[in-house]
This record gives sequence, structure tokens and C-alpha cells, in this order.
Amino acid sequence: MNIERLRDDFPVLRQTVHGRPLVYLDNAATTHKPQSVIDRLVSFYSERNSSAHRSAHTLAQAAGTDYENARVCVQEFLNAPSSSEIVFTSGATDSINLVASAFRDDIIRPNDEVVISAMEHHSNLVPWQLACSRAAASIRVIPLDETGGLQVDTMERLMNPHTRLVAVTHVSNVTGIVNPLPEIISIAHSHDVPVLIDGSQAAPHMGIDVTALDCDFYVFSGHKIYSETGIGVLYGKHRWLEALPPFRSGGGMLTTVTLEKSKLEAPPLRFEAGTQNVAGALGLEAALAYLSNVGLKRIGKHEEELLRRLESGLRTMDGVMVYGDVDSRCGSLSFNISGAHHTDVGMVLDRLGIAVRTGAHCAQPYVRAIAGEGTIRASVGLYNTAREIDDLLAAVEMARALLC
Repeated sequence: MNIERLRDDFPVLRQTVHGRPLVYLDNAATTHKPQSVIDRLVSFYSERNSSAHRSAHTLAQAAGTDYENARVCVQEFLNAPSSSEIVFTSGATDSINLVASAFRDDIIRPNDEVVISAMEHHSNLVPWQLACSRAAASIRVIPLDETGGLQVDTMERLMNPHTRLVAVTHVSNVTGIVNPLPEIISIAHSHDVPVLIDGSQAAPHMGIDVTALDCDFYVFSGHKIYSETGIGVLYGKHRWLEALPPFRSGGGMLTTVTLEKSKLEAPPLRFEAGTQNVAGALGLEAALAYLSNVGLKRIGKHEEELLRRLESGLRTMDGVMVYGDVDSRCGSLSFNISGAHHTDVGMVLDRLGIAVRTGAHCAQPYVRAIAGEGTIRASVGLYNTAREIDDLLAAVEMARALLC
């Protein structure tokens, strides 16, 4: 890939921070937007702004057509069997809460169980804690091994007739560890238990095939995949979307309404109450088109090379600890400098123009288990370069000298 040419597509990368060129390595938190996504949003608001599925006038009809075309684009991106299995939400958090709320109200009963992993982001932990608490059910956890990965071989012992769902992340947002989804899904399905996958950290970096995975639900957020905030996706197998009650109610998700009762639309519209985020869906469509044009395999290979370069450099430094002892990572890498607080390191890096994230990364139980209070996380995107990785390594050396 011609990375320098691709970088020209991202206006925000042209700026300086504290007088230095911006080195943006916080892509696991949110990604920057190519000009094609920005142009798509401007075009919609400038020329076609209207509510979808509401009116018969020209702009509304165009908005409805564009919105459904975006849904088809997501279907193709995930290789889902039908566009009716794609629900637009406000983000992965909203998608998970939709499923958790539906399971709480309709499926989880007292003494039932939900299986999660010990590396989950809070968004795939807290909704299940709340759902189980309200239903008098409980959480069971796939434990960690000594590398920071999952002890998947223990999962069989966690499954029982009371298990109602398995919810796991595809890729850790802390260490970049990729979980063995085929094995996890196979174990769950052998017990007739559905599986929800949090794909927030996987979708920007690798091809996703929900048909091949055979997962029951898959979620991701637009802002982590070069689109904007406020748009997300829930893929759900048709039989599950047909069976689940809606998370919220209001206009657009009903066929008929009387003062006595209402009749729900078929999925996916029954889960999209209120005015849809048409602009968000169109921006997501533009982002997916951009990724398709560049090529996800090429992006993944480039990003893996960057992470290998970073890890190799960090492991040569005295007093630097890299978390997750794995052969390859996806998207992210976390480390600490012995004797230096992660927040202080992050502040030094920022003064050198380098943006990373420090703290627990909304995954406190996982970070506490592998690293204590927090880590320094560098996360790459398609526009990052080997030179930026070298800049980060030099800055870490400087921070180590200043703080230790």
C-alpha cells in the first residue's frame, strides 16, 4: 500500500500537536475519517436531508432508499445471509444492550447463567451483569491463561442446561489478542446456546464472515471503522431477531397502532424505533466502501507488521513490559514502563505529538488481572507508518529517561 498517498485522504492527520506532526496511535478508541466519508455526510445534509421511511415526497423516498442500500452494504461486508438481519444502532454498546435487554425480558430466568470472558470491555460485561441481576441469574467467566489469553479448554465445564448465552469479544481492546471463535462457538452450539461476538476491535482490521463463523449475533461500531460516532451495527440471525422483543418503542417500528394495542414491524425495523440516523448509515457505507477499495487483507498485513515492529522495539528496552505473549496481534498492544505511572508516560508522549491511550481501557477486570492499575496502549490504523512506530519507540525511551 502507498501509505503516504492514503494519508492524504485523512484531513485531520495534517495537523501538528505541540509543534510536532501528529502521530495518532489511539485507533482502538476511535479512528479518523477519510474525506470520502466526510463528503458523504456533507452531501446528505446539503442535498438530500430527510427522514427515512416516513413520507412520500422525493427527499424522503431518496433517504429511505439510501438508508436501505447502506444496510445491504453492511450485509455484504459481514457476509450475512440477508439485509433483514442487519439492525442499525448507535454503536456496539447499544447493540449489546439491545440483546441483553431482550434476553432479560424474554429468555433469562432465575438461576440461569450467561457465560462471558475475563477480557471483556465493560460494554460486553456490565449489560450482562445488569440483565442477570434483574433476572436473578448469574455470570460465569472463561478464565485467563498465563499469556493473557483465554483458557478456552475450560469452557466446556462452564456450560450446563441453565446456560442461556455466551458473549465474548473477537479481539481484545487491550492486548490485541484474537480469540479462537470457531472453537468457542462450536462448544456453545453443541449445548444449543447462542453466541454474541463483540467485533468492535476486529471489524476495522480483518474480513468478517458471520455465515462462516455461524455466530448468532455480531456487533461493531462505526467510529472504530473510519466512520462517525452515533452509528453501529447488530447482526442477528433471523430466527433470533424474530423471537426477541424490541429494546425500545416508538415511531417507525410498528405496522398498526390503536389505543389498545400495537403490531410490530418485522425485523430489522422493529428494533429501530424513532428517527433513524440516516447520515450515520450513509457515512458507514462510505467507510466500508473505502476499506473495500484499499483491501482489508492488505490493511491487516500492514498493521500486523507495524505491531511486530513496535513489540520488537519495546522488548529490547530495559524495564518495559509488554502484555500478552502471543505470536501475532490485531490492532492493539499494551505496555508499561517499570517505575513510571502510565498516565505520566502518556502525558510525555502527548508533548511529543504522539496520541496513545492510558488507563484501564474500559476493561478494568482484564487490565487488573494482567497489569494492575492500567497500561499504555498503542493501537494502529491503516494510515500509520513505520516511521511513526519509530517515533513512538524513541519517545518511550525519552519518557523512560525522564520518569525513571
